[in-house]
Amino acid sequence: MPVTSAGLLLHHGRGADVHVLVAHMGGPFWARKDDHAWSLPKGLVEPGEDVEAAARREFAEELGVPAPDLPAVDLGAFRYSSGKVVHVLAVEVPAALVGSPDDPASADLTTRPGISTARVEWPPRSGRHLDVPEVDRAVWAPLDDARRLLVKGQQPALDALLRVTA
Repeated sequence: MPVTSAGLLLHHGRGADVHVLVAHMGGPFWARKDDHAWSLPKGLVEPGEDVEAAARREFAEELGVPAPDLPAVDLGAFRYSSGKVVHVLAVEVPAALVGSPDDPASADLTTRPGISTARVEWPPRSGRHLDVPEVDRAVWAPLDDARRLLVKGQQPALDALLRVTA
């Protein structure tokens, strides 16, 4: 059975004006990378866990704030070339959220209490381990920018979002 993750794709706007929330992967490997170095807030679905519950839990763990308590639309499951499956749920937020105190976007997530970290070996094969944030910043990006920023396996979720926001 493939590894299954669940994620939330927050968005606001319609048609060509859609913006989505994307998060830059943390740690030294990703530090100087931009294209295809961003992800939807997402993570593993635990055994017996509901996909939406997992997506909301992972959002809070990675961004340090709860996901907006708004309805989610199932965009489907998307398979990476590695075989991993990411189930994506879209949540439309009011544009007024952007820039407000409740905005989950942040230029520096590492200062938010409670964000999740991952242990990595750095430099590779050095035997030295670091705890790094899973994501280090999050921004609202227009769809064209998001397509360039997101890892390739998540890009089809943008097309699915366009279908439901058209």
